This record gives sequence, C-alpha cells and structure tokens, in this order.
Amino acid sequence: MLSKNSKIQRLVGTAILVAVVIVLQAFASGIHFGPFTPTLALIPIIIGAILYGPATGALLGLIFGIIVVITVVSGLEPFSMIMFNQNPFFTVATCLVKGAAAGYFSGLLYKALSSRKYLGVAAAAVIAPVTNTGLFAIAMLTVFRNLLVESAAGQNPFIFLMVAFVGVNFLFELAFDIVLTPVIIRILSAIKKTS
Repeated sequence: MLSKNSKIQRLVGTAILVAVVIVLQAFASGIHFGPFTPTLALIPIIIGAILYGPATGALLGLIFGIIVVITVVSGLEPFSMIMFNQNPFFTVATCLVKGAAAGYFSGLLYKALSSRKYLGVAAAAVIAPVTNTGLFAIAMLTVFRNLLVESAAGQNPFIFLMVAFVGVNFLFELAFDIVLTPVIIRILSAIKKTS
C-alpha cells in the first residue's frame, strides 16, 4: 500500500509526464517523415511505465493517442486523414489502442525484468515502438487493406507498407528510444534518489 506522500508524488509525476506527452506530440505534429509524424512522446510514456507501472504507461499512451486523434481530425496528418475519411471508428480505435498498448507493455516488460535494471529499461524502450508500429501495421494489413493496396499502386502491399510507411517511422522511433535509454536510466536514478 502506498503512503499518502507516495500517492501525491505519483500523481504529480504522472501529471508532469502527461504534460510532456502533450507538448512533445504537439511539437512532433509539425515534423514529417514521408506521410508520418515521428512519435517523440514514447519517451515520457516509457518513463511513466517504468516509474509507476503498466497502468500509468497505458494512461500516458492513451493521452498520446488522443493527441494523435486530434491531429488526424484537424488534418495535420494527411495520410491518417485519408484513413479517418475511410473509416473514422477504426482510425480512432487504432490511435488509442496502439498508444495505450505501447505504454502498458512497456511497463509490463520492465516490471518482469526490473531485477536487471539496464535490460529492463532497454526492453521497455524497445517494446514501446514495436507495439506502437506493429499495431498500426496490423490495422493497415486488415481494416485498411484497400487503402494500402491503393497506395501501393501495383507494388506488393506488404513490402510497400514495410518500406514506405513502417520502415522509416519505426526505425526513427526505435533508434530514438534506444539512444535515450541511458538518459532514461539516469533520470530514473535521480528521481529515486530524491524520493
């Protein structure tokens, strides 16, 4: 059972991470790699999942998903807007589920490997973009297959998805998260020392 002080620290920490997720994703909406926006918000989601557990990771991921939905509906993400016009329900569901799942699985994996701090943090940093991008790819291969085939313009839709959509965005997210893993470890160590 958490003490009252620990609950307040957790609430304040989560609120700060929510603000960071919102700011980073809003900032990222102006950056494009091909048709997609990089997911800078995965870092605070991973930090929240490690510090406060899978439920907090899922909450932060859900907030990220809400920001993505707002950018999609406002037209800041052209390809996602096409997805939204084709199937609004599944576009929104994909944005919300992939974000929440990325945070949840990040926290779950860290919890399972927490006895080996560096491995746990590295695994949490890897599983977040894998989940985020993987669920997007599944949505494209199933619900949005017609759009994918149309976008591929005669090319193999799976290869087109991996190269044109998933490849660049996923590699950026993965590299960004892995490079920042040592920074995450330092932040966590500093936070735990002051707690």
